[in-house]
Amino acid sequence: MPSLWDSFGPLAVFVLVTSITPGPNNTMLAASGLNHGFRRTIPQMLGISIGIVVMVALVGIGLGSIFDRLPFLYVALKYISALYLIWLAWKIATSDASGSTTGSTKPLSFLQAAGFQWINPKAWVMAVSIVSAYTPRHDFLFNLPVACLMCGIVSLLTVSLWAGFGASMRRWLTRPTILRGFNIGMALLLLASLYPLMQEATT
Repeated sequence: MPSLWDSFGPLAVFVLVTSITPGPNNTMLAASGLNHGFRRTIPQMLGISIGIVVMVALVGIGLGSIFDRLPFLYVALKYISALYLIWLAWKIATSDASGSTTGSTKPLSFLQAAGFQWINPKAWVMAVSIVSAYTPRHDFLFNLPVACLMCGIVSLLTVSLWAGFGASMRRWLTRPTILRGFNIGMALLLLASLYPLMQEATT
């Protein structure tokens, strides 16, 4: 009988690596932490973590098979994702980095962050990989909730790090020009994450 580590150790490593490396979620969290502070970014953090857990659960019970039968839906999803990421990059680049709670921009809400996972290509790759490659087939209906729980815990830890990183920069980036430069840099990173997505969509 395989040990707990044999069954879920590789899954934990995969979730940690994919969650902590740069991507749309983490770029937005760093920008939100800087512009709005850690506390105001908590709903966004929870939305990302819980949104990914829900996605993994639904993919596990068969939602992913819809894209196998109707691949054009997946292509359409990629273009919708690209347009939304471009809009988010614009919002980050033009964000008021004063940290004022009455500014024109607001951090993503819980529902916005959770909903974003459904058009986030990195989240889809993560969810499909967790279900297809890292969740043991034996006792699948037991292992899937365990995989979801592990995914949620690891994801919450990593998004907290990224939001905390952005918030910690507030004390150092005090000049408006430097703050604007940071936001523009985050926006460019977000746009850079579109390259593999669009390259795959056009092949």
